[in-house]
Amino acid sequence: MVFCVCMTCVCIISYRAFTFGLTFLLYTSFHLSRKPISIVKSELHKNCSHVMEAPSESSSSQQPVLHPELDCSWKPFDRNNYKQLLGAMDYSFLCAYAIGMYLSGIIGERLPIRLYLTVGMLTSGLFTCLFGLGYVYDVHSLGFYIFVQVANGLVQTTGWPSVVTCIGNWFGKGRRGLIMGLWNSHTSVGNILGSLIAGYYVSSNWGLSFIVPGVIIAAMGVICFLFLIERNWDTELLLGQESIGVCVPVQQVVVVKSEAEPSAISFMGALRIPGVVEFSLCLLFAKLVSYTFLFWLPLYITKAAHLDAKKAGDLSTLFDVGGIVGGILAGVLSDKMGKRATTCAVMLLLAAPTLYGFSMMSQFGLGPTIGMLLVCGGLVNGPYALITTAVSADLGTHKSLKGNARALSTVTAIIDGTGSVGAAVGPLLAGLLSAQGWDQVFYMLMTADFLALLVISEDLQTSGSQPGIWDPLGGLNTLLKDFK
Repeated sequence: MVFCVCMTCVCIISYRAFTFGLTFLLYTSFHLSRKPISIVKSELHKNCSHVMEAPSESSSSQQPVLHPELDCSWKPFDRNNYKQLLGAMDYSFLCAYAIGMYLSGIIGERLPIRLYLTVGMLTSGLFTCLFGLGYVYDVHSLGFYIFVQVANGLVQTTGWPSVVTCIGNWFGKGRRGLIMGLWNSHTSVGNILGSLIAGYYVSSNWGLSFIVPGVIIAAMGVICFLFLIERNWDTELLLGQESIGVCVPVQQVVVVKSEAEPSAISFMGALRIPGVVEFSLCLLFAKLVSYTFLFWLPLYITKAAHLDAKKAGDLSTLFDVGGIVGGILAGVLSDKMGKRATTCAVMLLLAAPTLYGFSMMSQFGLGPTIGMLLVCGGLVNGPYALITTAVSADLGTHKSLKGNARALSTVTAIIDGTGSVGAAVGPLLAGLLSAQGWDQVFYMLMTADFLALLVISEDLQTSGSQPGIWDPLGGLNTLLKDFK
C-alpha cells in the first residue's frame, strides 16, 4: 500500500510538471504570434524614398529624378500619417482583445478548457497567417489588415483565462509567487522568439514573419487537444481506479469534486471579491506601459539608434530578458513578504524614473541602451507578471468564495480584460504622441506608472505603517524590514 501511495504521488507530481511545461509552451506560442507586427512596422514604412540628381554631360540644369525602386514603403503605410495608421492596427487588435476578454472568461468557465483553447489557437494561427498572406498576394487595403487584427484579437482571448485556470487547478497557494513567476516568463520567451523569427524574415519577405508564427501556434493547438489535462482529478482516468482507491488523499478529492460540483460565478459576483477592482485598474496602467514597449520599442530603437529592422528587433528582446528576471523576482519577493500589493508598489515606484533614464541613455550609444533595456524590462514587467498570475490566482480562490474554484477563469478574465484596455490605449497614444517627439511618449508612460501606484493605494494601506492613511513609502519600508 505504501508503495502504491508513493507511486501515485509521483504520478501526480509528474502530471503537474507536464502541465506546467505544456501550458508554458502553449502561451509562449500566443505571444510569439503577437510580436511580428512590432518588428514589421519599420519595414511597412521605410525612410528610403529619395530624390536624386542624375549626372548629365549635356545640361547643367537637371530635373530631379525619382527612383521608384527606393520608394519601398508598403502601401497604405507610405503616407505621412503612417504612425497613426500603425497605431490604429495596434488599437484594433488590442481593443478587440480587451472586449473579448470579458466574455472569454465567462464562456471558458462553462466549456471544456482543452476544446476551448484548441479552437482559439487554431483560429489564431489562421488569422496570423492571413496577415502574412497580405504580402504574398500584394494586398494594400488598410481595411483588410484591421479586420485581420480585430478577428485575431478576439480569438486570442481564449488563451489567458484557459491556461491560468489550468495551472491554478494543478498548483495550490504554496510558493505560488515563485511558481507563477517562473511560469509567466512564457510571455517574454514568446516575445523573444517572435522577435527573432520575424526579424529573420522581415527584410526579405515580411509575410513569412507572420506565416511561420501562425503555423507554430496552430500546431501547438493540435498538441493542446491531444495532451492537455485540465484538472488534477482528471488523472483518475489515467492512473486507474484501483490506484486512486488505495491513495486515500486523491480518492477524497475525487469524491468531493464529483458529488458537489459548484456553479460558475457571475460577472458581478467576481467584481465583489475584495481586491479585484483595485488590481484590475492597476493592471490597466501597468499593461499600458508594457504593451507600448511591446508594439513600439523596435521602431523607437530604429529611429533613436539608427539601426535596421532586424538589429532593432534583436536588441528589443533584451527588454523581455529583463522581464523574465523581473517576473521571477516579483514572485519570490511577494512569497517572502506575503504582500503582493507592496511588491507591485515598490517596482512601480522605481519604474517611472527608470523610464525617464532610458529615454535619456538611449541617445548615448549601444552599451547604455542595453543596460537600461534590461532594467526597464524587469521593473515594467514585474508588477504586470505578478498581477496577471499569482494575484489573479489568489483572488480567484479567495476565502470569500468558500472553496468555489470555478471563479478563477472569470476573475482572471476581468483583471486581464481591464488591463487589456490599457494595452489598447497605450500603443494608440504612442502613435499619436510620437509625432510630437518620443519624449512625449515617455512622459505618458511615467504618468501611467504613477497612476498604477495610486490605484492600489487601498491595498497598500494594509502593508503600510498606519491603516487608513495612504503612505507610498510604507511599502518600501515593509520591504526593507523583511530583509533585516
